[in-house]
Amino acid sequence: MESKEIPFPIELAKYIDRDVFGLQIIEAQRIAASSCHKQIESQRIVQNLSYFCKMVDAVVTVFLEKLLGALSEESRIFSEFRGQFETLQSELQLMQSFLKDAERLKRKNETVRSIMATLRELIYEAEDILADCQLHPRDDGLLSSGWFMCICPSKIPFQYLTGKSLAEINRKIGNIKQNITSYLGVPLLNQVEPLDAQNDLLPRWSGPVYDHTQVVGLEGDASKIKQWLFEADKGILAIGVVGMGGLGKTTIAQKVFNDRKIEERFERRIWVSVSQKFDEEQIMRSILRNLGDASVGDDKGELLKKINEYLLGKRYLIVMDDVWSLDVTWWLRIYEALPKGNGSSVIITTRIEKVAQKMGVKEARSHWPKCLSKDDSWLLFRKIAFAENGGECMYPELENVGKEIVEKCKGLPLAIKAVGGIMLCKPSRYHEWRRIADHFRDELAENDNSVMASLQLSYDELPSYLKSCFLCLSLYPEDCIIAKDQLVHWWLGEGFIPLRSGRSAIAAGEDCFSGLTNRCLLEVVNKTYHGTISTCKIHDMVRDVVIKMAEDDAFFRPDGRNCRHLGITGSMLQKDNHKLRALLSTTKTGEVNKIASHTAKKFCESRYLRAMDISRSIFCMPLSSLLNQIGFLQHLTYLNLSHTHPLVQLPPSLDKLNNLQILDVSYCQNLKTLPPCIVTFKKLRVLDISNCGSLKYLPKGLGRLSNLEVLSGFKPAKSSQLEGCRIGEIRNLIRLRTLGLQLTCSDEIGDTEVNVLINLQELQHLSISCFDSHSNDDLVTKLDKLFPPQQLHQLSLKFYPGKISPVWLNPISLPILRYLSISSGNLEKMNERFWGLNDNAVWKIEGLMLESLSDFHEEWARVGQVMPALRVVIVSWCPELVSFPIEDVGFKGGVWKEETKT
Repeated sequence: MESKEIPFPIELAKYIDRDVFGLQIIEAQRIAASSCHKQIESQRIVQNLSYFCKMVDAVVTVFLEKLLGALSEESRIFSEFRGQFETLQSELQLMQSFLKDAERLKRKNETVRSIMATLRELIYEAEDILADCQLHPRDDGLLSSGWFMCICPSKIPFQYLTGKSLAEINRKIGNIKQNITSYLGVPLLNQVEPLDAQNDLLPRWSGPVYDHTQVVGLEGDASKIKQWLFEADKGILAIGVVGMGGLGKTTIAQKVFNDRKIEERFERRIWVSVSQKFDEEQIMRSILRNLGDASVGDDKGELLKKINEYLLGKRYLIVMDDVWSLDVTWWLRIYEALPKGNGSSVIITTRIEKVAQKMGVKEARSHWPKCLSKDDSWLLFRKIAFAENGGECMYPELENVGKEIVEKCKGLPLAIKAVGGIMLCKPSRYHEWRRIADHFRDELAENDNSVMASLQLSYDELPSYLKSCFLCLSLYPEDCIIAKDQLVHWWLGEGFIPLRSGRSAIAAGEDCFSGLTNRCLLEVVNKTYHGTISTCKIHDMVRDVVIKMAEDDAFFRPDGRNCRHLGITGSMLQKDNHKLRALLSTTKTGEVNKIASHTAKKFCESRYLRAMDISRSIFCMPLSSLLNQIGFLQHLTYLNLSHTHPLVQLPPSLDKLNNLQILDVSYCQNLKTLPPCIVTFKKLRVLDISNCGSLKYLPKGLGRLSNLEVLSGFKPAKSSQLEGCRIGEIRNLIRLRTLGLQLTCSDEIGDTEVNVLINLQELQHLSISCFDSHSNDDLVTKLDKLFPPQQLHQLSLKFYPGKISPVWLNPISLPILRYLSISSGNLEKMNERFWGLNDNAVWKIEGLMLESLSDFHEEWARVGQVMPALRVVIVSWCPELVSFPIEDVGFKGGVWKEETKT
């Protein structure tokens, strides 16, 4: 709390009026005495806090993680309050045995629910105090000196009020601890049992372990529907896939929709997610987006007319996924506008048979998927739970327990995936599996729905840090496509991800993302050619569970009241909520947010806001009016302003955001400059300025950002741009993992700067784009000397101006390169060193993408010979590529594609 916002306490004023100097001396002596043992106390606190990593309550764990970092890194700030923070830490330690089971108990016991809610609010208050302590002005250690207190009495109100607040929090937590036994008969231990914190803090698998697209036991369902589609010739064939939640209806429809023969039969394929809450106009716009039309500003009549024009004379397939409403007048209007004939078809997935009937599905074309057979259920479970061994159970003692668990899933694929994901992430030990099986049995005793019971079990078994990450999914609307980067950046900004010394923050965040995908709590939507998941979504039944958990913990509530996280969707009216920690754009693809000026101004009144993503938003006020107030959000760590085209410059008040870790202004086409204060953000980990066409260069001094891990869209200054950052500064960014370079002329690379990349030992992903460079021989010469580091994992060259590939693009210089993408530009041939002939070297490349290389003239057989590990190939618009096996992969629309090549 800042002294200017809170009146000076009467109690303290009374003593200061009597003897100001004496009070200051006493306070200074107390601080000095406590500071004498600062180093010893810090070590002891760090040691004690290491036992807490296994605590189930996510809020407590996150707070203790932040306190651990604060005490160990910035101990000078907390010398005044060390005793209070240590007391708080000790009380929470004694409550550990209770907190381990509290998540399950609170669903059954109102008293426990009330206790946990009170405890949660107290921890949030303590976390806000901790954050204020970190912001409070420091004077290089003088704050703890007695004489400094004498000459700076303005520090006393902050110290007094902070100490008083912490004492009150400790008193209340002490009362909770004392009352737990009398309320519940749950004794508290006087000492903490050491726990294997490492096992809980680090995910067992740091990446996707199995193929998320694999389907088991539904092949017959898909074949039946495909046969119906091939038989269609008149009118519009309506097919219904009907059944209970978690049965695999959407999976069957997806398998049909993505089938190569179906793709060849239908000239247009359209997928629309309808769900429980939908808008007729948005469904029409979704259809048009599938057809490549943004359709901004049209009314319903115009939208229907456009749909008809795009589909007229075409054979099309439309999937209406997850329809709930018995009122199908919206569909009848769309249906009337659709061209008839040519064998066009519609697939409708729904839980309600009557919905399918009302939408025109005949009984003969209604399909009811059955639950998986016993063998298929066990096969699906094995593919996930034993993915590390290719789906084979290598532990005979686990097989009977696994089959017992699978039997309880009753053949429902979603339930099997959920429990399989749990077991994948657990040690292969009998007693651990037995414990999970018993826990599942208990859940089923309370909820006979095996899908909901398995999902609840999955949540209960999450490590505490992943529970916070999982609760973030509650903000997103039904069927919303979620960008992985937004989730990871949000988690980092709020401190949900445990970080350890030397550990890459981005890598830790991606590990947490994998932790949720491996547990089947996130569904993969899109992957890049190199297998990295870029977008995801959640099943509607998973969403039901996460919303319930989020409401219970006041993490998120749909009405936005008294919660700490809020999603921006559509037209937003913000209520007063000073507790907000995160405000994020959660609109569906192709939609924008419309935010009133009154609402926008309230954003900056939430002074404890950590994460603010207002991308893809339209403000009913000048954007500058909002951004000029952003300096009040001094706790902000994640700021996303991407796709805000009115943005011309960032406000001067940005210089107050010293805690900023992630800044994303990508796709801001009108952004002309970045303020010099950017280079003072010592905590900055991610800076994304990609696709900012009007931005000429970055400010000088970027090399000071020693924590930077991701730099996208970097445009080096020319020698004449004296205020700009030269490419030579990159050599100081030794933690850089991802770098995107934008180069247009040779003057952007000095003669002494051609070696800037070679020593970036953490660099894994490099993208070089030479858009708008035209034919520039000098730039090609400089690029030929711009050697990347040998440990590079992924390389992308866009608009390369040379006719021959760079000399360093060879298997000797890049021995562990796994993914290579070359698109557009003048490339005709590969440098002879590319083929590794003189050194008998071969590439270890697994994924290759070649796009829009109209002059590229090489033999495909030669490429395959030098890349024996190649698994995924995507080739498009390379007409001079010799002997590419079109007959094996098909040719459509100028795109040649071969996947999972062996």
